[in-house]
Amino acid sequence: MTTASLKEKPVRDLARMARQYGVAGWHSMRKDQLIRALVRKAKARRSAPAATLRPARPAAVKAAMTTQQRVSTAGQRGAAPPLSVAIATSAAVKAAARSKVSEESRDEAPRDPDVVRRLEEARNRLARIKSLATPPERGKSSKALRDRLVVMVRGPHWLHAFWEVTPRSIKRAEAALGQEWHGAKPVLRLLQIESGAQASPSERVVREIEVHGGVKNWFIDVRTPPLTCRVDIGYRAPSGRFHSLARSNAVSLPGGGQGDTLDSHWGDIAGDCDRIYAMSGGFSPENNSTELQELFEERLNRPMGPPASRGTGDGNQGLPKPELELDVDAEMIVYGATKPGSYVTLQGEPVKLGADGTFRVRVEMPNKRQVIPIVANTPDGAARQTVVLAVERNTKMLEPHAADMDE
Repeated sequence: MTTASLKEKPVRDLARMARQYGVAGWHSMRKDQLIRALVRKAKARRSAPAATLRPARPAAVKAAMTTQQRVSTAGQRGAAPPLSVAIATSAAVKAAARSKVSEESRDEAPRDPDVVRRLEEARNRLARIKSLATPPERGKSSKALRDRLVVMVRGPHWLHAFWEVTPRSIKRAEAALGQEWHGAKPVLRLLQIESGAQASPSERVVREIEVHGGVKNWFIDVRTPPLTCRVDIGYRAPSGRFHSLARSNAVSLPGGGQGDTLDSHWGDIAGDCDRIYAMSGGFSPENNSTELQELFEERLNRPMGPPASRGTGDGNQGLPKPELELDVDAEMIVYGATKPGSYVTLQGEPVKLGADGTFRVRVEMPNKRQVIPIVANTPDGAARQTVVLAVERNTKMLEPHAADMDE
């Protein structure tokens, strides 16, 4: 596992390797960060673990235990233990007690300042890993931090979750869980919605993903698409009790024909943001969550969706038609596969085949009905297969509409 070999792998394979090797925080890493983390993990695995030794018991404790065993054995035989044995036992017990007091006094002695500092740093690091509280991003938005969880669809097998959690909510979770807080773990809970309603009682927990503090987003791999689902973020106690901090919008994953991506940077998805917004339920009338639209508008610095109209156009009679041109055209993509080396024609024109026998052709779609035959022949001409596509385009241009805008 070298840097050069890892650079040749796609991000999806690197993410899968990071999950297998136990790399913490791999969900939110980019390709270069995944490569560095995998190289460090490989170097750590090559180093042999140090052997640990069990601390030996003090000699006084051993002597006391041996003497007590002899006294117990004598008592089981029915004979009274000799006075010298009893005196020796008492002395051994007192010596063991003095040794224990001495060890406790050593433990209570002032520790090395460097050790105390490292222990405090370790406690603070564990607290940061457990805390899901996120500070607001400076320069990104002027809105105050609040609890919210937004889920976007990034393909047929991937969801991308973004969240903000206030420190006050973490304190409320600690108070609600009580003694179970120390063993509670931060998790993302993926729930399947049977009826598609966000508040439906037919929600079913599909899986739980353990997360950690210090991040604000997480990629979730969906193993059984398509489904309608949402995500909860919160803490799960060892007893199974779950305290929710925020719940997301409901989304529906598409079929497997659409591509997915593993890039978490908003600048890279800006060109495709409308499609991602639509797949995440942004234009659905059943989605009453405003966090999705707010998140997109904050990050992309532009409004999402069509402009709102204030009137129905009934009062526009007699007004001049608006000057707005809209030209629309269409074309069709015909694709398929046959035996490699075959001769294929589309509407009598030869079609170029790939090495695996696949083909892909762009066909014009005029405003009429047309019949498109696709014929495949074996190289020797002994067999032929024909497929006929019948398609029709019917384009209508409606009258321009002038919205009733108030002054």
